[in-house]
Amino acid sequence: MPQTLDAAAVRTWCSLALDALGRDREEIDAINVYPVADGDTGTNLYLTVESAAQAVEAVFDAHATGTSVPDLPDTVRAMAHGALIGARGNSGTILAQLLRGMAEVLGEDGAADGTADGADAAAEGGGEHLARALRRAAELAREAVAHPVEGTILTVASAAAEAAARTPGDGVGDGAAYGGGAAVHAAYAGARVALAATPGQLAVLGRAGVVDAGGRGLLAVLAALVEAVTGDAPSPVAPGARPHELPAVVESCDADDSPVGPAFEVIYLLETDEAGIARLRRRLDALGDSLVVVGGDGLWNVHVHVDDAGAAVEAGVEAGRPYRIRITHFGAAAGHQRERAQRAVVAVVPGEGLAGLCAEAGATTVLARPGEPPASGELVDAIRRAHAHEVVLLPNDAELRHTAAAAAEQARAEGIRVALIPTRAAVQGIAALAVHEPDRRFDEDVVAMTSAAGATRYAELAVAERQSWTMAGICQAGDLLGLIDGDVAVIGTELAATAETVLDRMLSAGGELVTLVLGQDVPDTLAERLERYVRDGHLAVDTVVYRGGRQSAPLLIGVE
Repeated sequence: MPQTLDAAAVRTWCSLALDALGRDREEIDAINVYPVADGDTGTNLYLTVESAAQAVEAVFDAHATGTSVPDLPDTVRAMAHGALIGARGNSGTILAQLLRGMAEVLGEDGAADGTADGADAAAEGGGEHLARALRRAAELAREAVAHPVEGTILTVASAAAEAAARTPGDGVGDGAAYGGGAAVHAAYAGARVALAATPGQLAVLGRAGVVDAGGRGLLAVLAALVEAVTGDAPSPVAPGARPHELPAVVESCDADDSPVGPAFEVIYLLETDEAGIARLRRRLDALGDSLVVVGGDGLWNVHVHVDDAGAAVEAGVEAGRPYRIRITHFGAAAGHQRERAQRAVVAVVPGEGLAGLCAEAGATTVLARPGEPPASGELVDAIRRAHAHEVVLLPNDAELRHTAAAAAEQARAEGIRVALIPTRAAVQGIAALAVHEPDRRFDEDVVAMTSAAGATRYAELAVAERQSWTMAGICQAGDLLGLIDGDVAVIGTELAATAETVLDRMLSAGGELVTLVLGQDVPDTLAERLERYVRDGHLAVDTVVYRGGRQSAPLLIGVE
């Protein structure tokens, strides 16, 4: 077959890489001992490549009704962008940057604007051009990691690039542009040898008797590249074996041999400029480890391990606009091979502040941005990330009930026991999480959490967007609306006074605890005023205050 990397070959590469990681996912998960032995590297790489493949398919679908076909620059950029927005975990984030580096070179010159001169320039390079792409990929990946470590996916990527650079381009056929069968074969062989050496470079791998999991996943991606370009599938790596030497005995790292690392993995997409990213890198580097920041052109994927998840998210807020925030609690698994927990909680939250609060309580969180409710696939992904036999799902939004039900059904089909508690507001989710006890029977825990949520009345203050008829009368654009249990009960013009009226209505039926969740721009003085108001009028009622970050409503209220 013509040994070229054109748009069709990139599409094939993504498909083959996805198939390979699907086959090898459990094996790669099993040898994941660095930087945190949480047993998910194979899964994270699979999800990253899945996102890249979907982006490439979208490019081809856009051309399906016409006579034109996608060109290489558009295809590789879509691949890189898809990987960026879908990157999971430490290795998945690094893989996204590797693909970005390749896309920079493969989509450069005149080929970027479709000119014949650009295509000819790329063709002259052949294997050399592909080697430059691999070299740029390795360089960008190292730049993205705050403290590069040898014996990891970075080492394997560098070895692949160096091996490709030592091999002349093969220049096969008229379509030698971006070709290089010899170069991709050499890259794969170099990566395979480098991967086999990783246990001697990283002590934690040597103690466990395994190769680096991220490097092992990259080897599968490079094998798919060889097959896409040449039609030849490299010989598969034996399951559980070091890919050049003897079978490895996969063991868990002794917790005494490895220091326990930070408690949380925080990942989010961030819209900001280069100056904002520079500030963010310095802030996050001081907060934790395993810092990887990838992307560019205003969109970045941020990955870090920290003990203070809220501070990591706040750093993103200060730098720009974070979204698709994912916070995972390593729990007792940090520092040794992670086993599936018996029970976990997955909660949808409306702001970064509550995401940190719920994560610190042990929940896996999904952030719902204003106007961007999570899809069922995001909820299923969160259930998988919780890595438990039993999961309690808190949607915390009445409009998510069908989405959450679909996610629960899909997770049950995968063998996970899921209980969906129909929480309709974040304050109900907080109440449910407060009584969660993972050591009691699952059914008893679900009943207790459901009872706590059901006993919590909820309200929010929102700003009217236009004139409208409501249960409380006619509101004008800009009015403050006090919604109690989903219905407009109060119309006001001043935040504190409207909140006091809402509290009076809610506490008229009794209550023991008031929960206030303040939006990002709401001053602390409002909380102080409302606390005094509750204390003066209801002596037996306690008040707790949380910062919710950027959320659609300036104030959320719960009464238990």
